[in-house]
Amino acid sequence: MTPTASALRVPRAVVFATMCLVVSAGGHALAGGGLIPPHLAVLGALIAFCVAYALNGRERGVEVVLGATTGAQILLHELFGRAAPASHAMSSVEHGHSGLGMTVVHLVVALGTGWWLHRGESAVWLMIRLYGGPRPLIRLLFAVPAEVASPVWRAVPAAEVRPYGGWEILPVLRRRGPPAPRHAG
Repeated sequence: MTPTASALRVPRAVVFATMCLVVSAGGHALAGGGLIPPHLAVLGALIAFCVAYALNGRERGVEVVLGATTGAQILLHELFGRAAPASHAMSSVEHGHSGLGMTVVHLVVALGTGWWLHRGESAVWLMIRLYGGPRPLIRLLFAVPAEVASPVWRAVPAAEVRPYGGWEILPVLRRRGPPAPRHAG
């Protein structure tokens, strides 16, 4: 594992866990399951963090990110569904957990979130490659020249001073305005 990958391991796992928790808990609350108790949210975030930390030792492809997001989404859905608060407890048919629709919604959301996370992951690794390459392009943007030549100012003698304009801009002045109308014929 490279030093860059190990330095980014915890932040990447935190982003993954946060996205999975927010999407799953938000979907659970919007579907009528009620708010998630804080201890359950922490447990779900910890589970998602551990999954992400185990997988992100290096840059991963889209199939790994989508698979991990889908797995975490299903795991969190089951965790939140089984431990619903007593005030919001419903039968699984009323809540929609057993239906095909809820499964499809979770898969679509997991695929969308996974794709978004993969694109962010690709962008981060691209930035790292650009910064650490043989001719680091990003370093060139922030490079400061070693010596900046300051302009030399000199006084212009009064004999050389003339009004602005003259023969250099006379053709331009003549061509100002719309083109002259041409008559057919």
